[in-house]
Amino acid sequence: MKKRIGSVAVVVERREKVSDRINKILSKNADCIIGRMGIPSVEHGLSMISLIVEGTPDEIGAMTGQLGNLPGVNLKSALTSVEIE
Repeated sequence: MKKRIGSVAVVVERREKVSDRINKILSKNADCIIGRMGIPSVEHGLSMISLIVEGTPDEIGAMTGQLGNLPGVNLKSALTSVEIE
């Protein structure tokens, strides 16, 4: 299966409860992550993480599935149709 480029937007409620688990998942999948930016929103009590990813749809789907199963974590992902070697 060919690799594709995409993005993942993650919104985290109650960061203090899941941040360790999020970081473990992201570290385990570091080979799929091209870039990562985190932005806290103290005003709303949320944290946002933006990821640029490169991998097979299965690899990216496995990572987003693990993240999406965490309590208080909401995400959306989008893969481009561009296939890379």
